[in-house]
Amino acid sequence: MAGERRRLVAVTLDEGSIGRGNPDQEHERRIAIYDLVEENSFGLSGRDGPGPDGGPYRLAIGLQEGKLVFSVADEAGAPLMSHLLSLQPFRSVLKDYLMLCDTYYRAIRTASPSLIEAIDMGRRGLHDEGAALLGERLRGKVEADPGTLRRLFTLMTALHYKG
Repeated sequence: MAGERRRLVAVTLDEGSIGRGNPDQEHERRIAIYDLVEENSFGLSGRDGPGPDGGPYRLAIGLQEGKLVFSVADEAGAPLMSHLLSLQPFRSVLKDYLMLCDTYYRAIRTASPSLIEAIDMGRRGLHDEGAALLGERLRGKVEADPGTLRRLFTLMTALHYKG
């Protein structure tokens, strides 16, 4: 029962925060949201009990004054908490990840399969690094499994992308 409750049932991105991406990036956003809602492990730290705020949750992600905002609500939409994260610790990994994504999107149209694979391996490595950093920064506030953190990092990059 607790596993069924400690999960996200809805995820939204703040439309005012989103930098429009190319079709590939828009597709990745939709897939990340779909996959995140379908399979995730997400909970608020210290809220495992039988009370009404033990999940399931709705999550809205946005940017506010240069900070990442995680707004968590209960299943009915009643606000539970908002957490602001400085983007400063993410600057380097975001910059490198977004650069590799642009390179990857160009490469998949013309490059050899071995070059595409090499670029994608680098992209996945940076993605894992960003997801791990996100997990560290959320420690004590939010608990999530590695797959959930990866998808949350994908959505974080969607907000950060200004292309």
